[in-house]
Amino acid sequence: MVEKDICWILDTLAKEYVGGAYPGRSSEGLNPEWPADPFHVLIATILSQRTRDDNTRKASDNLFHLYDSIDELADADIDKVVDAVRPAGFPKQKGSAIIECCQMLRDEFDGIVPSDTEELLKLPMVGRKTAACVRSYAMDIPSVCVDTHVHRIANLMGLVHTKDPTETEFELMRITPKDRWNDINRYIVRHGQVVCLPNKHNCSKCSVRSMCDSCTIPY
Repeated sequence: MVEKDICWILDTLAKEYVGGAYPGRSSEGLNPEWPADPFHVLIATILSQRTRDDNTRKASDNLFHLYDSIDELADADIDKVVDAVRPAGFPKQKGSAIIECCQMLRDEFDGIVPSDTEELLKLPMVGRKTAACVRSYAMDIPSVCVDTHVHRIANLMGLVHTKDPTETEFELMRITPKDRWNDINRYIVRHGQVVCLPNKHNCSKCSVRSMCDSCTIPY
């Protein structure tokens, strides 16, 4: 079993996936029209829950073309929001949560997305992954954002041996220098979108397979 060097893995993936990933970016949609600011990242990450990356992008594009600010979404028509986010699945749940979230941001946070994790967790449908994504991608605060790609690939490679994303988050924080925390989601997610797919790992195309416990192809 090869001793893991997570910094080498991240450096290698960074060369391969220039720009990395962020919520709402798919393997095709490399240049989203909406910016990676706290509002857009927060809403896109809520939409990304329990759906595919391409569906998140479609729903995000639909929604942001109609409503492009906290105030606009706070006062939005629920039926229009539900219809816009339908590609992401669970449209009524996500649509209602997004409107409620924006109402809370307007009424309780002065229209500003908070940077504190505990404050973010007060918002509807915001868990640790969503909070970490907002902090990492929109605020450049060191955070380990663990989605299905990161949890799956970190365990496949043998970087961690964990049962759930929260365990994976804290274990990756332990083994990774803090100044590299933001790179974990950025590059491992892209790897999961392009090479190490959920149903096909494509080990022959993997640039970091020498560090992977699950790969049976010689490096």
